[in-house]
Amino acid sequence: MEKSILMVIAPNRFRDEEFLVPKKIFEDAGVDVTVASTRTGIATGKLGAKVNVETNISDVKADDFDAVVFVGGSGVEDYGLHQNPKLHNLVIEAYNQNKVTAAICIAPMILAESGILKEKNVTTFPSSEDYITQRGGHLTHESVSVDGKIVTGNGPEAARKFGETILKLLG
Repeated sequence: MEKSILMVIAPNRFRDEEFLVPKKIFEDAGVDVTVASTRTGIATGKLGAKVNVETNISDVKADDFDAVVFVGGSGVEDYGLHQNPKLHNLVIEAYNQNKVTAAICIAPMILAESGILKEKNVTTFPSSEDYITQRGGHLTHESVSVDGKIVTGNGPEAARKFGETILKLLG
């Protein structure tokens, strides 16, 4: 059966390579990728990439995917994704169903706010380290950290390893 991944991005100012690099890795491996955000239509990355957002986060369920991946970039904070109850529910659903749940750059803030990073090994962009530790995460300072089915990456330079790690966990 074909694997499927939900990639969640901010409606604008997501980090281009944290989306584009893993997405290419997934698609090259035959994985079906669905892109979701807080609104549909064209989303623009921090570096100018244009992405068609086909699904609103209100319309997705973790049941429909093998992994849920949250992309970083300043849009995560600008649009309050880390404080969005719909995303928290999605994270908790995915985690409780033992799905790969992943976030890169400052997007681990979404996982932390949902409560799943408590007592977990995690990496994140330096600007969000305090946010993560205040919510119980243990920082590894690695480019990519894996704790069970939770995968975190620390920023754009980790995008390739982040994508490859998620793919490997999907099996």
